[in-house]
Amino acid sequence: MYITQVKLHSEYYPTDRYYPFNIPTLRRTRVLTFKKPVAFFVGENGSGKSTLLEALTRKCGVHIWDTPKRRSGYDNPYADRLVDFIDVTWANGHVPGSLFRAETFREMAEFFDDAALSDPGRLAYQGGQLLNTLSHGEGMLAYFKGRYHVKGLYFLDEPEAALSPTSQIKFLKLLQLLVAGGQTQFIIATHSPILLAYPDAQIFSFDEGHIEEVTYEETAHYRIYKQFFTDRDVYLTSNQ
Repeated sequence: MYITQVKLHSEYYPTDRYYPFNIPTLRRTRVLTFKKPVAFFVGENGSGKSTLLEALTRKCGVHIWDTPKRRSGYDNPYADRLVDFIDVTWANGHVPGSLFRAETFREMAEFFDDAALSDPGRLAYQGGQLLNTLSHGEGMLAYFKGRYHVKGLYFLDEPEAALSPTSQIKFLKLLQLLVAGGQTQFIIATHSPILLAYPDAQIFSFDEGHIEEVTYEETAHYRIYKQFFTDRDVYLTSNQ
């Protein structure tokens, strides 16, 4: 374990009208305590899970690979300021890490492949293969296998986006292997009930207007999938 607690100082937020300070879960939650090396953030779109994940990444000094954003007519001066109102408790000193986003992976993979062509030794950090010679999902798994063997704190935002159910299970098995080594901590935002099934993980739900720790069976994702597969016809014809 590397980080054990996060405090959100919502009493000092500079506004309650603009993103991200108008997100209810981020206004009504004060403390998150991490007790396990794998923790999931789960909730509906707009509930704040990815927003908090990015702010934590910045607070922990982890570089965020991002593409330049097109300037729009509306400029929110508060968009990246949540990091200024959170504190992180480290257990045994700072460690390096990374943020994974499925939406920026292809461009990042191109950069890694270019570097590996100049320095073949770098291939060891991406599964021994050029990532863009693989499918999107295969490239992600190859990257995970190579990168996450390095000691560190790893943030992932919806890694299931390009992973088939079979590949998601492979990712779960990889997580178990990495965590058993005792050198990694993962905080993952997800919508996947497969990933949420990771044994002995902490699950933080963003669905009740505040962030609370729940069991796998208590997540809305588990209940919706279970109901759908149990009563598919009834579920599709209902007004839900």
